[in-house]
Amino acid sequence: MSAPPPSDGKGPPRREDFARSADQVARQRSALHQDTSRLRRVLRPDDIARRQRLVRWAKWALPAAALLLLGSIAVWPAVDRLINMQRGALREMENLRVSSGNMLGAVYRGLDEHDRPFMITADQAQQIGPDRINLTRPAADTQTQGGDWMMVSAAQGVYLQREQILDLTQDVSLYREDGVIMTGVTADMDLRQGIIASDQWVHAEGPFGMLDAQGFLLSQHDGVAQFRGPGRLILNDDAHAGPAPAPPQASQTEPSR
Repeated sequence: MSAPPPSDGKGPPRREDFARSADQVARQRSALHQDTSRLRRVLRPDDIARRQRLVRWAKWALPAAALLLLGSIAVWPAVDRLINMQRGALREMENLRVSSGNMLGAVYRGLDEHDRPFMITADQAQQIGPDRINLTRPAADTQTQGGDWMMVSAAQGVYLQREQILDLTQDVSLYREDGVIMTGVTADMDLRQGIIASDQWVHAEGPFGMLDAQGFLLSQHDGVAQFRGPGRLILNDDAHAGPAPAPPQASQTEPSR
């Protein structure tokens, strides 16, 4: 057994590790107080105000972020359509190649005075001046008054952008949705007024038959086609071209006497 702690004879025995002086006790208490202040710091009024501002900001920022997220989800289809349109335009621009002032795969779009769209395409376009463009293998797509499609193509052409006039030469061909096909040497198109005219020989075929004339004028707005003679017209079915025959009269018999 261990020996009992020493005693001074005036009281209960004391342990040596508890025999601390007043200075040691003060130092230990001071150290404990410093450790406690580091672990738990009392907030100052500035810190409390800053935390309150942070909480108020979070109350507005979080709902605003949620609304922004919901709005982006709602408008995403429209944004996706715009992105696809931009991609289509970029692909079309990639198909265009510019070399020495010439543009391959040229496309020109516009509206006539009746807000009907038209489009001009060409294998090659050469800018000659601020208004004139020489075209190789041009083709013009337009609409008639009734909304039917019509295309005019040629081997060569000149497009005047300001006047919206297209002059076509060499192997001019006109196709209409109703089955009419016209071929000639030259043709002038006023895209603004929807008029096509030529003073050269033209050959036309369609459901009506065949027609050869020395010139023609087509007005898409008025729905009028005029041909200048001398010419030749062969109808596919002319059974009803002449006046209708008179109906037979009933025979009259005299009464017997």
